[in-house]
Amino acid sequence: MQRINILSGEGSLNPLIPHTAEIVVGFIAFTLLFLVLKSKVVPMFEKAYAARTEAIEGGIERAEKAQLEAQRALVQYNEQLSSAQGEASKLREDARIQGAAILEELRTKAQEEAARITAAAHASIEAERQQAITSLRNEVGALAVELASKIVGEALDDQARQSRIVDRFIEDLEKSKK
Repeated sequence: MQRINILSGEGSLNPLIPHTAEIVVGFIAFTLLFLVLKSKVVPMFEKAYAARTEAIEGGIERAEKAQLEAQRALVQYNEQLSSAQGEASKLREDARIQGAAILEELRTKAQEEAARITAAAHASIEAERQQAITSLRNEVGALAVELASKIVGEALDDQARQSRIVDRFIEDLEKSKK
């Protein structure tokens, strides 16, 4: 126990209170450390902080600009799409109108062709009818002359006389038909 007293009695020093020399050395070391940090380290931190802040703000601005550009592009795209749809609708309508006009033109041409073919057929039929009538007249005339020669008993070789007899005979036939 005595030993504990000796240790405790050796200097009435309190371990919680530092010596004055330690306080002075600690103060000088702290001041030097503070000045070095303030002059060298803090400016680098400030520069890094400012760069980071600027990068973040610049990124936000670029993002906002990109978003505005995207909205403008979307509006332009929608306008182009609607104009393309309107143009497509107009083209479909024009094509429908042209198709109807072509159909009408084809119908008209077909009707004209049918009328031409019908007229040609009527003309052909009329020509054949006239040819048949002429042929029939000649045959009937020849038969009438032959019959008249047999009845009269003399030859009717004179062409003018044959023609008059045939014409009279045909006229009589036509009158009797009516």
